Order: sequence, then C-alpha cells, then structure tokens
Amino acid sequence: MTTAILEVCMNRHWTLSRVLVALMAVETALGALVFDVIVPDTAHEHLFNPAWSPHAKFHDAQYIVTSLALGLLALALLAVRRGDAHSRLLWAAGVLAVPWASMFPALLFPGTASYDPEFANETQFVLGLHGQLFMAVLTLAILAVAAFLASARRRRADA
Repeated sequence: MTTAILEVCMNRHWTLSRVLVALMAVETALGALVFDVIVPDTAHEHLFNPAWSPHAKFHDAQYIVTSLALGLLALALLAVRRGDAHSRLLWAAGVLAVPWASMFPALLFPGTASYDPEFANETQFVLGLHGQLFMAVLTLAILAVAAFLASARRRRADA
C-alpha cells in the first residue's frame, strides 16, 4: 500500500497539492454520510434523531448528497489529465471549500447552532470549536495550503 501511495505521489500529475485536495475531496464526499448516517454515536444526533422533523431530516439528507456530489466532482476535476491542470485543481479546491466555509455564516441565521443542546455532554470540542467546525477550519486550511503550493509551483514553472 505504501508503495502504491509513493508511486501516485511520484507521478507528475499527482503532486502534493493535488493529493491534498484529493484527500479533502474524499473527506467531503464521505464525511457527512459516515457521521450523519453510519456511525451510531453521531447518527443519532442527525438523520436518526427522533426530535428532528421530517423536513429537517430532508435537509440533512440533502447536505449528505450535496457533499457526496461535490467530493466526486472535485475528484473528477483532479483526475483529468488534459487541459489546464492548475485551474482544475483550483476549481476543485473551491468546490470543496463551499460546504465547509458555509458552516460559519449558517450560524448567523436565527435559531441555528452547531449542535443540539440535548447532546451538549456528548459534543466533542477541539481547541474550543465544535468538532465539525474544527474540521471545517482544518479542511479549509489544507485546501488553502494546497492552492498556495500549486500556485507557487506554477509560478516557478512560468519563470
């Protein structure tokens, strides 16, 4: 497995920045599905929360499907080998940033919270942030680093 990963990283198409964005694409594609549906410790707070109305569950399901679609779109953008790979990488990073970055302004809407009060004692915090918001910050930072690395590489190639 390690050899396969090294071969991918050694391939000129799969640069470090492209691998970082691809990892964030997989995280985006599967994260909501895994934590909102599959992992019982968190799924009971989301899609399987009996206190949620069917309409609230619909929007959670919509987010799960949207995240899956955006992750797959980003992977498709990264996989194509013709045309402007740098622009596709930046587009992939931008597409992936949307669901993560949208969590912060979503908190400004009336009656919203990053977790339901009945789960306060089960909620994980990292550096004072709700776990999901921490993951959003971390993911956005990784995407920004990947975009910076790709742009720096392009500038060096153009010089």
